Amino acid sequence: MKTVYALLAFALASSALSAHAEDAPAPAAPAASPLSFNLGLASEYRYRGIAQSRLQPALQGGADYAAESGFYIGAWGSTIKWIKDAPYNGGGNVEIDLYGGYKTEVAKGLTLDVGVLNYVYPSNNLNPSANTTEIYAAATFGPVTAKYSHSVTDLFGNVDSKGSGYLDVSATFDLGEGFSLTPHIGYQKVKNNNAMSYTDYALTLNKDYAGFTFGAAVIGTDSDAYMGGADANSLKNLGKSVLVVSVKKTF
Repeated sequence: MKTVYALLAFALASSALSAHAEDAPAPAAPAASPLSFNLGLASEYRYRGIAQSRLQPALQGGADYAAESGFYIGAWGSTIKWIKDAPYNGGGNVEIDLYGGYKTEVAKGLTLDVGVLNYVYPSNNLNPSANTTEIYAAATFGPVTAKYSHSVTDLFGNVDSKGSGYLDVSATFDLGEGFSLTPHIGYQKVKNNNAMSYTDYALTLNKDYAGFTFGAAVIGTDSDAYMGGADANSLKNLGKSVLVVSVKKTF
């Protein structure tokens, strides 16, 4: 937990410096073309600190449309393993995120972003379904973003978890020469299931080079409640601290 508090202190204290974090994929800002695409490969897929691909590599990609008015829509997908692994033993090896919202500057340096995000896991047979819908609101001032996501369905297959919430704070600092540093801390509250609630943290260093973004992130949680593996004899802690490396191309 000392690591968690240190990262939070860094993210907040550094907001006085000049400058989207580990959470859900962010819409691209309006540019010459409102339509953009991205394709990436990660040594593993972590979401809110929890491994989604059994600590193994994941292929990811998406598309965004961001209008000058501030409205946006997008889709993003990744390979996963957690649903078909023990202890769930369900179907589905792909996650598809569909989202839309509105982003605008309400005061000098202050941007608000509100929207809805639907996580779809085709062929999943969990009961309740792993499919999840959240509404979210985020505020960005300078390099710091605070975001709250609220589930309007059961959360990722957890029973009676409608109304769960995720609060996170992150900051993105431009280090020059194509480098950026992003500290992040979040808290996932799973309604009616305190054992599955946890804090996650990350510190990500990115480098833009030759049209690609290369990333290295230390990611972890304070939970050992999330276990998964190919079978009951090979379960691993999906929330343990790891180094995740990635490469992404946006075009």
